[in-house]
Amino acid sequence: MALTPLACVLLLLSMQCYISTLAVLLKSTNSKPWVNEFESIELSCMIESITTTKPRIEWKKIKNGDPSYVYFDNQISGDLERRAKIREPATLVILNATRSDSADYRCEVTAPNDQKSFDEILISLTVRVKPVVPRCSVPKSIPVGKPAELHCLEDEGYPKSQYQWFRNKEEIPLDPKSSPKFFNSTYTLDGEMGTLKFSAVRKEDAGEYYCRAKNEAGISECGPQMMEVYDINIAGIILGVVVVVMVLLCITVGIFCAYKRGYFTSQKQTGNNYKPPAKGDGVDYVRTEDEGDFRHKSSFVI
Repeated sequence: MALTPLACVLLLLSMQCYISTLAVLLKSTNSKPWVNEFESIELSCMIESITTTKPRIEWKKIKNGDPSYVYFDNQISGDLERRAKIREPATLVILNATRSDSADYRCEVTAPNDQKSFDEILISLTVRVKPVVPRCSVPKSIPVGKPAELHCLEDEGYPKSQYQWFRNKEEIPLDPKSSPKFFNSTYTLDGEMGTLKFSAVRKEDAGEYYCRAKNEAGISECGPQMMEVYDINIAGIILGVVVVVMVLLCITVGIFCAYKRGYFTSQKQTGNNYKPPAKGDGVDYVRTEDEGDFRHKSSFVI
């Protein structure tokens, strides 16, 4: 007796249902979950069909191509020990996720009594890390018309942080022409590298600057730092140079005059260059050989 088309369809469906009941099948509600650091996350591994009453369930962590057990023989192991648990039948719950938990995880279920006795699913976990307080560098003072660079960096956040700069609590736009307050400024802002470069600062560029690092996990800011912009006093510089030159010139002339007048000449009086005083009336001076000094004798003239 020939089967009608409808009967064939029903037969195929019944055979497929029969085979399905003899096979272990897994699925996940989210194959690419993410979580912020220090929060909990579920890696969903659901058993759609199975006939084996006690299947073997295993979880492996795959990082940099190297697999390692995190659930084996009904126990949490590896670097998830005391930080994870299994929620029946096969979902892995990480209670306190850290940045090192970012990896691929494979749920494996073995059912010996099923016609298709093995199935697995792969789940990619991303742990997002909030940025730390960035390191900010702002010059204290810059003369008008000179270039200036401001730097902002932090390297703990994941995904990689993007950067914003603020002046006097107002965000500096990427394009200065897009804001009337920054229209005349000549700067370039790199949101990925965190640099703010002025080609020629103006008086209006002075103010308190701070930087914000942000990603999907959160934001962090450095404290405000003051940047002063001052005018270069050309007249004052010239006057100062003239004063210094005049002072040096006066000192040189003074030293020259002192030498000319003999203020720096020294004579040492010794026995060889001693000049005896002029003879007075009635007194003769005689120098003895032994004593080396002068004695006098009286000579009276009446």
